[in-house]
Amino acid sequence: MKKKMNSNTLLLLITIVLFIFMYVVGCVIYSDKGFGHLQTFLNLLINNAGLLCVACGMTCIMLTGGIDISVGSLIALDCMILAVGMEQWGMSAPVLCILILIIGIVFGMVQGFCVGYLKIQPFIVTMAGMFFGRGMTAVLSTDQVSIANEWFVHLANIKIEIPFGGYVNPKGIYQTPFIRVSVVVALLVLVAIFLMLRYTKFGRSLYAVGGNEQSAVMMGLNVPMTKLKAYVLSSFLCSIGGICFCLNTMSGNVQQATGLEMDAIASSVIGGTLLTGGVGNVIGSFFGVLINGTISTLVKTNGKLLSSWSSIAVAALLCFFIVLQSVFAKIKEKK
Repeated sequence: MKKKMNSNTLLLLITIVLFIFMYVVGCVIYSDKGFGHLQTFLNLLINNAGLLCVACGMTCIMLTGGIDISVGSLIALDCMILAVGMEQWGMSAPVLCILILIIGIVFGMVQGFCVGYLKIQPFIVTMAGMFFGRGMTAVLSTDQVSIANEWFVHLANIKIEIPFGGYVNPKGIYQTPFIRVSVVVALLVLVAIFLMLRYTKFGRSLYAVGGNEQSAVMMGLNVPMTKLKAYVLSSFLCSIGGICFCLNTMSGNVQQATGLEMDAIASSVIGGTLLTGGVGNVIGSFFGVLINGTISTLVKTNGKLLSSWSSIAVAALLCFFIVLQSVFAKIKEKK
């Protein structure tokens, strides 16, 4: 157990050091473009609040040895329901937010039942969920629907100011750092899932199922129910992430959040979550999200690189951490 914890800690440490290194390099190279300002770091959280919620849910599923590639389409469906519901159906924003959370729970129950009780491969089940989500999004509207709801716009524009780290911009105006409501929600989700995984029976069950399913059965754990709950939790967090995502984009679009599932998986793996299950934590996934966001910010700040370079860099890091995990697994087997 001690050796296992040491290897897990090492993976997390590598992720944290990598993020710090990348961010410091950005601060040094692009100091003249304000990369070192506190607001630049806070923008990482603002722009990736939805992804952080999704990554927390993805981590829970990957701990069981599963995967979910439907999260991007569910995000798109959530945003479209919010946009069409407020702008065309005349529904209130709070009611729609509750409806989205319910849809997420139902979505997760269906997928979790197929994976846990019908024992269908998670990739096949969630691929069906991906097509269903995109299809339903197109059924609602094939056009981009912008949100002008007063309550929702007010919520999106709320600034929670940080009392330190301000700076004077080139125009001589003092800029106070701030975060959005979506960041607060995402950080609360992060803390809640961290505590759940660390201190609850359900959290320990996720690790047990992913570590060795047969051993989990012998310990008396209800493996199908554990998997079902994991998918329900993931889709619920994905719906929360959908609301946060919509607060940033303020619109609904069929192509929205395309590839977000890959970003969530990459963030979890870079954060130290094993694809085979049983190892990982949301703190690592948090730094995985920050690394993902930092790469995108570096590419945009440069201004001369194509946006596709951020995907290439994330892919290279993903391969690196997968190889690193395999090396650690081989070392454990030999010992």
